[in-house]
Amino acid sequence: MATGLSQLPLSSPRHGATDSGFKPAWWLPGPHLQTLWSPFCRQAPSLERTRERLWLADGDFLDLDWHGPHSADAPLVLVLHGLTGCSSSLYVLGLQQALAAQGWASVALNWRGCSGEPNLLPRAYHSGASDDLAEVIAHLRAQRPLAPLFAVGYSLGGNVLLKHLGESGADCALQGAVAVSVPFRLDQCADRIGLGFSRVYQAHFMRAMVAYVKDKQRLFAHQGLADRLSVLEKLGPLDGMRTFWDFDGRITAPLHGYVDAQDYYRRASSRYFLGAIQVPTLIIQAADDPFVFPHSLPEPGELSASTRFELHAKGGHVGFVEGPPNRPGYYLERRIPAWLRTRVNDRR
Repeated sequence: MATGLSQLPLSSPRHGATDSGFKPAWWLPGPHLQTLWSPFCRQAPSLERTRERLWLADGDFLDLDWHGPHSADAPLVLVLHGLTGCSSSLYVLGLQQALAAQGWASVALNWRGCSGEPNLLPRAYHSGASDDLAEVIAHLRAQRPLAPLFAVGYSLGGNVLLKHLGESGADCALQGAVAVSVPFRLDQCADRIGLGFSRVYQAHFMRAMVAYVKDKQRLFAHQGLADRLSVLEKLGPLDGMRTFWDFDGRITAPLHGYVDAQDYYRRASSRYFLGAIQVPTLIIQAADDPFVFPHSLPEPGELSASTRFELHAKGGHVGFVEGPPNRPGYYLERRIPAWLRTRVNDRR
C-alpha cells in the first residue's frame, strides 16, 4: 500500500503514490483514533443557521439548515451526513464553517427522521435514498437558479450522492460533487464492520437504528395512526438485531421495497453506478477505513473520466485529522472547499 495518496483513473498501478498534502496527526495512530477523535473530542463550531422544512411529494418532510451568504449567485453546497448523523454532526458544521469563510453558502440536509423529530411515514432513510436527494436538489435549483450548485456527502451520504450522480448522468443539476469515506459495496461493508474493534461501531449503529424505529412507533401510537403503526409492527420484534445483515434484512429491505438484505445491498451500492457519473466528482477515501475492505474500493476502469479518486493510506472513517495535539486540523475542511473553488474557476 502506498504511504501517500492514489489518484484514479491511472495507467500506472492503482496504488501509485503522490503527494497529497495530508499528513495524519502523529498523536492519533491507527484508524480508530482518527475515526473517534472528532465526534468525542472536537469542540463544535458555533454557527448561525436558518432551518427550512421541505415537504416531499409523498407528504413527508426533510429539514434543511442554511448557513452563509444569502446572495442569489453565491455558490451553494448541499451537505449530506452519514448513518445516525444529522446536520449538527461535527464534520457537517466544520465544512459549513469553512465554506462560509470563502464566501460560499451551504445547506445541510437532515435525512428523514434525523432532525430531532421522527418523520411522518413508515419509510426511513437508507443508503439508496437517491429519490429524496433528487427532490432536494430540484428544490435548491429552483430556490437559487443563479447559484453554482454542488454537493458533498459523507459515508452513507456519499453513497447516496454517488448513486444519484450515476442515475442522473448528463442530466444531473450539480456542477460538481465530493464523496468521503464511501461504503461502495454495502454487503461487504456489512461484513467488515462485524470484525475486530469495528464491532463497537456496529453495536452503536444497531442501538441508534433500533431507537429510530421505536421513536416512530411511539409517535404513530400517540397520534392514533394505526395504519402507519401497523406497517412497522408487521416487520416483527426489534430485539436480537446485532448486525447490519439483521437490521437491513428485517427492517430496511421490507420497508423500502427490496426483496431482502442482499437485494437492497446490490441495488443501493454506489460502486455499481460510478461509471455513469458525468459531472466533476472527487472521492476521498482512506485505505485504513475500519468500515471498508480494501477490495471494496473501485478499480480504475470502473470510474468515469470525470471522477478523481484520492486514496490516502491513513485517515480512518471521516477522520483525516492533521496538525499538532494543541491545534488539530481537519484536512477535509481544507481539501473540499479548495477543490470546489477550482470547479467554479473552471466555469469562468
